[in-house]
Amino acid sequence: MEQESKEKLASVSSLVTVFENSRTPGAAIGVSKLEAERHLPGYSLTPSSEPWKESHVGESLGSEPRTVSRRYLNSLKNKLSSGAWRKSCQPEIHPGPGTQMPEEKRIVQELLETEKAYVARLHLLDQVFFQELLREARSSKAFPEDVVRLIFSNISSIYQFHAQFFLPELQRRLDDWTATPRIGDVIQKLAPFLKMYSEYVKNFERAAELLATWTDKSAPFQEVITRIQSSEASGSLTLQHHMLEPVQRIPRYELLLKEYIQKLPAQAPDRADAQKALDMIFSAAQHSNSAITEMERLQDLWEVYQRLGLEDDIVDPSNTLLREGPVLKISFRRSDPMERYLFLFNNMLLYCVPKVIQVGAHFQVRTRIDVAGMKVRELTDAEFPHSFLVSGKQRTLELQARSQEEMISWMQACQAAIDQIEKRNETFKAAVQGLEGDTQEQELQSEELGLRAPQWVRDKMVTMCMRCKEPFNALTRRRHHCRACGYVVCAKCSDYRAELKYNDNRPNRVCFHCYTFLTGSVLPEDKEDRRRGILEKGSVAGSEQSLMCSFLQLVGDKWGKSGPRGWCVIPQDDPLVLYIYAAPQDMRAHTSIPLLGYQVTAGTQADPRLFQLQQSGQLYTFKAETEELRDRWVKAMERAASGWSPGRPDDGDLSD
Repeated sequence: MEQESKEKLASVSSLVTVFENSRTPGAAIGVSKLEAERHLPGYSLTPSSEPWKESHVGESLGSEPRTVSRRYLNSLKNKLSSGAWRKSCQPEIHPGPGTQMPEEKRIVQELLETEKAYVARLHLLDQVFFQELLREARSSKAFPEDVVRLIFSNISSIYQFHAQFFLPELQRRLDDWTATPRIGDVIQKLAPFLKMYSEYVKNFERAAELLATWTDKSAPFQEVITRIQSSEASGSLTLQHHMLEPVQRIPRYELLLKEYIQKLPAQAPDRADAQKALDMIFSAAQHSNSAITEMERLQDLWEVYQRLGLEDDIVDPSNTLLREGPVLKISFRRSDPMERYLFLFNNMLLYCVPKVIQVGAHFQVRTRIDVAGMKVRELTDAEFPHSFLVSGKQRTLELQARSQEEMISWMQACQAAIDQIEKRNETFKAAVQGLEGDTQEQELQSEELGLRAPQWVRDKMVTMCMRCKEPFNALTRRRHHCRACGYVVCAKCSDYRAELKYNDNRPNRVCFHCYTFLTGSVLPEDKEDRRRGILEKGSVAGSEQSLMCSFLQLVGDKWGKSGPRGWCVIPQDDPLVLYIYAAPQDMRAHTSIPLLGYQVTAGTQADPRLFQLQQSGQLYTFKAETEELRDRWVKAMERAASGWSPGRPDDGDLSD
């Protein structure tokens, strides 16, 4: 017994050690390699075997990669949404001993077989898709390695856990089933490590967006994925389909373990452990269910965007489609109404015209009406029954439904969207008015910023950032509190640090307004804040904080819509980058050029005030107001291009 306890402790300790020290891609696979090889048709674990490179275009035409089955997802989600499985499981009455395999052992056998197949899928994701994309990123530099790592999240850790620990434990227990007919203790021991799935599930939507973006953006990226998807190992399934496997796996454990408990005899020694194991994986299963629901929403939304032609100003993954359908447009000039189609989202109503030739887009968007400020009411018109009016900032439409019920349904859907927008705005206004009160009182309170802890605004009191007024969401714009004023703000508006006296002068997160008041500066001096965008660097109107600054004429089509003239700055705190602003007081540059390695050429006979920056096919042309100013800019850029930084005694100052 003592020896068995030591072995069990050593097994858990080794598991913890692996997940603390070996989360790098391509880690050793251990005992599960043979199982993965057995369940990956057409793929061998030997380094030289890459069957997808042997497939030809002609061979793959007949087997296009299949998309995820919507019916399967709905079925799985409906099963998980029911809470019936949480009820106490009653043991079944088992017949007398026979020659057939016991039901509980059959379920464990099914769990083992599905686990082997699952490990094979994880192998395909981690060791094939992930590693091939990483190799391509390193060799071609066509796309960043960080993008690949973000797409696959912590899939390497999940693969190592299942291949090195979970699958071998199940295999050993089934092999020794006669002596130890139980699995509840095994799942209990390893179930805490299933919490790592939460990271994968939370990253799932972002990973899907990155995958779609870089598939369209990078030909080498798309080529690698297409090559592997066309292989026999991929089974004619898309990478998106394989990436969904980890999301579906925990609900599968849940269903199998529930069935296992039902089949156990009343006095089975494993009943208590199995019930505890089922409870331990319950929370993890909820993450998977939420991810499936979110993926269905994104799939529906993507199909709608495809029918609309994927217009840039419409495509937004955070939108929610509330209703769509055909209507009739009552015309002021024609006696008969015209066929039209509406898409109602949470923030906009799209008024569309069906295309006669539906190649690609099925509809052409005629008008976009913002829900904010929109009104809807029924029309009393004997000539056009079931008609209603939609009035927005962009356009007013008189529409006719096919029946009274359809008209009421459209009006209710529109009004619900309007009410939601108004409710959000009202909560924002109430929070601001409650905090600001009298203007004079607010000014007096500002004198105490940083001296005493503020009263925090409750999260539920606002739905948008109290500084920039952009709406919050769970993914890209989350709530934060300014430690100086207590406002609820987004990450961008609170991306600053200031010392607060009430907190022993420690740097704290504050909003931009409080940062300006507390420090007297416009921008933080800390250059290491990597979350700020590369262009979000305030302009320096004077020469105090710049090595060189002045207006320059921007010559050529390279600058697009940025204008014929720009305020150009080489800051002292960033001496190797040229920032170009539309005006001297702008807080955001429209262009930034890393000068290191650029070749600077000065003057031409046609116009000696011109000078150029050139590197690897990139060419920027500037024009100074005088030749003397041109010479100073050329000298400043040559220094930056050679890697010069301020502080050297042999170089003088170039600023005005």
